[in-house]
Amino acid sequence: MITGASHTGKTLLAQRLLERYHWPYLSIDLLKMGLIRSGNTALTPQDDPELADYLWPIVREMVKTAIENRQHLVVEGGYIPLHWREGLDDRYLKEIRCYCLVMSRKYLLDHFPDVKKYACAIEQRLDDSDCTLESLLAENAFYAGWYEQAGFQPILIDRDYRIALF
Repeated sequence: MITGASHTGKTLLAQRLLERYHWPYLSIDLLKMGLIRSGNTALTPQDDPELADYLWPIVREMVKTAIENRQHLVVEGGYIPLHWREGLDDRYLKEIRCYCLVMSRKYLLDHFPDVKKYACAIEQRLDDSDCTLESLLAENAFYAGWYEQAGFQPILIDRDYRIALF
């Protein structure tokens, strides 16, 4: 599982894992929009806290099914909650690797124009106006502190944007 702040490259990393290892990935954002657009929820893209609570039980059961079927599955998105371990016993937990992408304050201050420039490397963002330096600094600070305590392995993007997991 790959989570982290907005614009940290979660989807790009998942795409690279697909290309390199042929592991399929599930974009939680795609699941979110499918459920919203199909009318299967009254939630909207702006309902982030409620969406995490709504989406996680579905994603968790998909992860469990993939493990039971001995299938690789990369799950990426910002809707993986801090309490992700709940509902997963040791049989599942030993098979799951969790990564959290975090950009350091220094990286964001030095490279914010590049972060914005590559925002559409994989997905086409229709409106990216809410992505500001201040919002990314705050979001990355949150992810850096809380997600390590929740059992995610932090991957700090501090100098170089190349990420090696394996």
